[in-house]
Amino acid sequence: MNRMLGKTVVVLAIAALSIKAALAADAVPQFDIHRLCRSAPIEPAMTKRDAPSCENDENSARTKVESDWAQYSSAERARCVRLVTLGGSPSYVELATCLEMSKLAPSVIPDAVKSIEKPTRGK
Repeated sequence: MNRMLGKTVVVLAIAALSIKAALAADAVPQFDIHRLCRSAPIEPAMTKRDAPSCENDENSARTKVESDWAQYSSAERARCVRLVTLGGSPSYVELATCLEMSKLAPSVIPDAVKSIEKPTRGK
């Protein structure tokens, strides 16, 4: 009886964690923009982006991501969240860019392939 109860508890715990992970992927992630923006002044490529402007950009991007979140598929959201959380501090600006690119890619890629495949005159 105790073994059966123990197995049931383990199965329920795994199910609960799986559901929590699935729900988390469907919610806009929480990023620490203060940590990200504290490092903004020392980033060589962003010498004109100080901490207050960084936080403003990140807050604006978060608002945009929150308002558009439902229009993206779970797969697009999960892929972009994974991408922006690889190494370093994640950014809402990067997340918004990734999501926009994933929305535009299906229409841009076929056109780009057609232009590559289409022979040009005189060559």
